[in-house]
Amino acid sequence: MSEMDRTALIGALPYARRFARALTGSQSRGDGLVAEALRGELEAPAGLADAALLARLTLYGAICRISAARPDAEEGPASGLSRPQRMLLLLTSLEELEPAHAALALGISTDQAMAHADAARSHLRAGAVARVLIIEDEPIIALDLQQLVEAAGHEVVGIAASEDEAVAIAAAERPTLVLADVNLGAGGDGTSAVARIMRTQQAPVIFVTAYPERLLTGQDLEPAFIITKPFEPTTLAIATYQAVTRGVHLDPV
Repeated sequence: MSEMDRTALIGALPYARRFARALTGSQSRGDGLVAEALRGELEAPAGLADAALLARLTLYGAICRISAARPDAEEGPASGLSRPQRMLLLLTSLEELEPAHAALALGISTDQAMAHADAARSHLRAGAVARVLIIEDEPIIALDLQQLVEAAGHEVVGIAASEDEAVAIAAAERPTLVLADVNLGAGGDGTSAVARIMRTQQAPVIFVTAYPERLLTGQDLEPAFIITKPFEPTTLAIATYQAVTRGVHLDPV
């Protein structure tokens, strides 16, 4: 690879890590997939002049090929979606790719990609129902999140505006999914709240942040699921579905 290619590849790593973690539901397994992809032969899709996008698609494709060669048990419990369907949902929603670009990453036609994505979206509401704790200090945003979560078929068991409130609600309600903002203003830090909750219970966690790169530093507590603000309602529905059906949580530190 040329120097420019290496630079683009380095820039694509946070996206690849986010995708791999969401696909596997685990920080350690997701990062392991990325490391294996980097050690192997990278096959770049043809016909793209954008170096940054090309690097992302190349890594996504390598991750998908490695994942497809493994037993499904390594990725968590089955949920009714095929691997291509999961991949297409994550690539087009969490990673915000156009269907044509997601198709390039997977080595399939755009029509096939759209068919997989449509079938997967129609299956979303059949997923497991979660009891969700929302950690968000902005009241309007918190209510919007509650509406979106409930529209996806889940139950909101509490809304916390601070670390202490989040810990108290989690202890009382035992949520099966936590949806947390990172910056809670005067109320503290969302990652600290989650860390305190995870000392006594286990649940999948989705972080919602305008600065996802701050959660992908390779240090300290890191999430398996990240949604970037602003996001589409479908993105949240897909992330909650993936988190609940994978049934995993933040890796211990």
